[in-house]
Amino acid sequence: MPEQEPDERIKNFEEVPLGYTPEMAMEEAARCVQCKVPSCVCGCPVNVHIPAFIKLVAEGKFAEAARKVKETNALPAICGRVCPQEVQCEELCVFNKMGRPIAIGRLERFVADYERENDLIEYPAQVEKNGKKVAIVGAGPAGLTAAGDLEQYGYEVTIFEAFHRPGGVLMYGIPEFRLPKDIVEKEVDYLVRMGVEIRLNEIVGKTVSVDELLEERGYDAVFIGTGAGLPKFLGIPGENLGGVYSANEYLTRANLMKAYKFPEYDTPIVKGQKVCVIGGGNVAMDVARTARRLGSAVSLVYRRTRKEMPARDEEIHHAEEEGIKLCPLSNPLAVLEDSDHHVRALKCEKMELGEPDETGRARPNQVPDSEYEIPANLVIMAIGAGANPLLTKSTPGLELNKWGYIEADEWGKTSKDKVWAGGDIVTGMATVIEAMGAGKNAAMDIHEKLMGVKKPIDPSPDALPDDMVCEIKPKRAEPTT
Repeated sequence: MPEQEPDERIKNFEEVPLGYTPEMAMEEAARCVQCKVPSCVCGCPVNVHIPAFIKLVAEGKFAEAARKVKETNALPAICGRVCPQEVQCEELCVFNKMGRPIAIGRLERFVADYERENDLIEYPAQVEKNGKKVAIVGAGPAGLTAAGDLEQYGYEVTIFEAFHRPGGVLMYGIPEFRLPKDIVEKEVDYLVRMGVEIRLNEIVGKTVSVDELLEERGYDAVFIGTGAGLPKFLGIPGENLGGVYSANEYLTRANLMKAYKFPEYDTPIVKGQKVCVIGGGNVAMDVARTARRLGSAVSLVYRRTRKEMPARDEEIHHAEEEGIKLCPLSNPLAVLEDSDHHVRALKCEKMELGEPDETGRARPNQVPDSEYEIPANLVIMAIGAGANPLLTKSTPGLELNKWGYIEADEWGKTSKDKVWAGGDIVTGMATVIEAMGAGKNAAMDIHEKLMGVKKPIDPSPDALPDDMVCEIKPKRAEPTT
């Protein structure tokens, strides 16, 4: 896919990949051999009808292809941009064994963009209401997906969102150059036009409780999709100095609050000349690449090697192209201060990889007498996020695990009657599409429990042959390391 050149894109916040032309999309789609047993579908947490939509692309039926995707995925323009297709649907593509898999994600993005840019969006017909109401807590990927499905099942659906804009991590976490916010707004608008109500600046757990939603406001069920938004720090000396940010605050300022457009938007943000970002995941890459666009020289500190970085290969590649310095096998020891109690450097020690730990990754071990300093006037912690306790601690009967995430079964049912949960608040930090899959599964379970409509074993059986069933594999929360 064509992209902005690195020297140009570090000067702006415009999207880096430029998208397929119709001719490129049809050529790529024509490579698909339409497998009789489409294993790619099982790699998709929401079971998009992949061969069917790709066949339509190959035939030049782009709007029809977009509508085929939307049968199971209401946010295709988002998923086509940020989902890790390389370890999901594309990993199971038969061409993965003999070269390059079909570019499923790029084709999904193309058809969604084509439909939107050519004003070809068709909205589902209004479904007759079944007389029951469901409250959704959080307008992120899990909540939006659950809301869209429940609306089509005939429920009156209301989303309660704490922020002043809907979208969750899609709005506050993922930078503009990876996911333009006008696209998120249009995807959310699609759900609103379906009939979903969104109430902003409503903090469930503070302005209203889960019990009040059920007992006083008459909701028949509640789905919790609040994400994992509690910042994490390393606990090293100097973290309270001026110039130390969490990734949550830094990205929220830059994205949701448009700090990168200051003073057009009245949200200031510190622009360090030398920035150290600690972490190796997608969030760390988002932080580092944002800082680079704000004019900083950026060093990314990670205690394993580049190979072990959990970020997508594409994001690491883009970061390197943009001049971000990777500092692998480095463990932060302290943030050092200047005479004004501000950051002046990050003190680190060298690491070497040893035997695998319980996660299967090589354990990083200290190299004796290897301490060194990286000059910096801004340090940003991008080492994961925990479960925000505001809602969970104010909801009696809601069982949590030892890390503070909500305990839920594979269909999202929690220990509390009439309450379901899904996404990062259950699994810990995961992907957008996995959160969407959790929202979809919970919506089916809610429908079964409230209306007695038996849910299928496979969330999307029509996408597969009769003798093929995708196994539901729920993720479990575990601490970020």
